[in-house]
Amino acid sequence: MDLSTRYLGLELKNPLVAGASPLSREIGTIRALEDAGAAAVVLHSLFEEQIQFEANELAHFLEHGTESYAEALSYFPQPDKFRFTPDEYLEHIRRAKAAVDIPVIASLNGISTGGWIRYATMMEQAGADALELNIYFIPTDPDLSGEDVERVYVDVLTAVKSAVKIPVAVKLGPFFTALAATAKKLAAAGAQGLVLFNRFYQPDIDLETLEVLPRPLPSSPQSLRLPMRWIAILRDRIPVDLAASSGIYTAEDVIKMVMAGADVAQLCWTLLVHGPGRTTSILRGLEGWMEEKEYTSVTEMKGSMSLRSCPEPAAFERAHYMKALTSYT
Repeated sequence: MDLSTRYLGLELKNPLVAGASPLSREIGTIRALEDAGAAAVVLHSLFEEQIQFEANELAHFLEHGTESYAEALSYFPQPDKFRFTPDEYLEHIRRAKAAVDIPVIASLNGISTGGWIRYATMMEQAGADALELNIYFIPTDPDLSGEDVERVYVDVLTAVKSAVKIPVAVKLGPFFTALAATAKKLAAAGAQGLVLFNRFYQPDIDLETLEVLPRPLPSSPQSLRLPMRWIAILRDRIPVDLAASSGIYTAEDVIKMVMAGADVAQLCWTLLVHGPGRTTSILRGLEGWMEEKEYTSVTEMKGSMSLRSCPEPAAFERAHYMKALTSYT
């Protein structure tokens, strides 16, 4: 049975990729992920703030306006709170590459082009097989148009692509007015892959201390519906590889994503909860289902439930929306 797939020009032994998470901070855990069957690993992100802290470029933004709002300084973690400095992150790439045989994908998280270009180049030189741009941008300015937001993504991608030769994927959030058009623009700008979707963490409020708290919630199994839907829409209509992310916990979830059109499925919370060994059980479930349904390869499955054969995807989507509402009891 052929479980192999291709993602970002990389030949992978199966579609299971360990997504960016704290698990990738330890070399021993990366080895355990490989031993359990992960076909590639995405390292945790290097944040733009880390780069700016190192260059002392963030001081103005941390100090500006604090006369009127002293708590502004507490928004950003102190430099010593980051797990790795930028230079240590680059060394971590080198150590990971030396420790495992599977591809190692570096990750950059930010919104501006300044430090991205330099560190994208250095990540390539450190041995990263590919790069994932995790553009975490919340457009809170009411004067910022949807076109302006799209331009931020395209500009960052264009700048990075001009600096590196390794494949680059963009991790997107779902909140675009015209997601398919945005995907097409990113493909035209050189993205070899799209990761659907980034999860923007909603903060909580502590009613005792009256503070805003960052409390990330694990993705629920129901979260996979949104990326699965868009992967099915984009498959074979936009010339990029597609990585599914969010809500993937079981072999059944991986199967659904692949049949929708995903080239790989990124595992995150299920590994955090159950450990790297979870990958092995998911692989066994995938193989068992393929044998039962008489599939001989992942390639044969891939995109078999996408909208590529539907002449009017919008009409198809609306028909299913109506059917879902009218059939509910």
